[in-house]
Amino acid sequence: MIFQISRNVFYKALSNVSRAIAINSPLPQLSGIKINVSNESVILTASDNDFSIEHTIDVTDEQNKLVINSTGSIVIDAKYLVDIVRKLETDIVRVELVDGSLVKIYDSKSDFQINGLRANQYPLIDFSEPELSFEMRADEFIKIVSQTIIATSDKETRPVLTGVNFNYHSDHQELVVIATDSYRLAHKKVHLEGVDDSFNITIPRKVLNELTKLLESEKAVKIALNEKKIQFIFDDSLIQSRLLDGSFPETKRLIPTNFMSEFTMSTRELLSALDRASTYKQESGISTVKLSIDNNTVTLSNASQEIGSFKEPLQVNNQKGDPLKISFSARYVSDALRSLSSSDVNIRFEGEMRPFVLKDPLDESILHLVLPVRSYD
Repeated sequence: MIFQISRNVFYKALSNVSRAIAINSPLPQLSGIKINVSNESVILTASDNDFSIEHTIDVTDEQNKLVINSTGSIVIDAKYLVDIVRKLETDIVRVELVDGSLVKIYDSKSDFQINGLRANQYPLIDFSEPELSFEMRADEFIKIVSQTIIATSDKETRPVLTGVNFNYHSDHQELVVIATDSYRLAHKKVHLEGVDDSFNITIPRKVLNELTKLLESEKAVKIALNEKKIQFIFDDSLIQSRLLDGSFPETKRLIPTNFMSEFTMSTRELLSALDRASTYKQESGISTVKLSIDNNTVTLSNASQEIGSFKEPLQVNNQKGDPLKISFSARYVSDALRSLSSSDVNIRFEGEMRPFVLKDPLDESILHLVLPVRSYD
């Protein structure tokens, strides 16, 4: 196995595929990147067994500056491989399998040698494409993920809640995307054409986080899936993930339709007020703030017996409904406001101990639901 390649192209590809590698992999092979060299391309593969990335560098693409002298394959520890290529200074990198598993990586100035693992020791990954597939604009997919992923759970007690649920109804051509950690909920609706069958899948948060970093917003992404796995295919990359097992909870009944009070205000101003209100935190490090609506005045407050108190009237618009007092996590509401990415936010309350809704007044497709916190003052 001998080839030479553009250092920038090689480094970018290695950095991207290494995102699939677990920090503490139980298998030494999965700490490495598999390099497979054929007459037509160099294929890089990395995986943690559940999440895999495959990237193809084609010999016909001139910007790759790829010249293949002989074929072969090897697995090299990702941490060292990426670091070595990053530190080389000239434009062309040469890679050579010297003897069995010893690899030379060098340019015109520096020469590294590193021990690799034979490729036949690397787990076999099935990259066959599922039958159900469709395309979506990358910027639209990135927006869907960014507006919902903040509500996923970071606790493994209910693994299905650590992902985002994508439920497509072919009869309505509607994709419903939901995330919840049982204390808050993000709910997004998208009209989607060109999909033959309905599906209901939950994609792990880690995969979606890494995917949105790799997607280029102006391009399209092909999505292929079955009941076990999902693939995202774009440019020269293929990202594949196992889907989360278990039934995602039915959340439609949790979204209120009747409200006792509501108002609209500047998102930026509410975020600033919440930041000030969060100065005083409980011993747990969580900041619970109180919002009061009384006599057409909306007030945000926080108090700590040990530290002090905070109070600020909010400049709101279109306030209507009954008086209300409600306490909630400042972080949960701030997260929801940032993900909405709207200049104004409409907040609707069903009751003092009922979940309340945050919406973009100009976008009916997305809403966030936050559960209140019981307070005793």
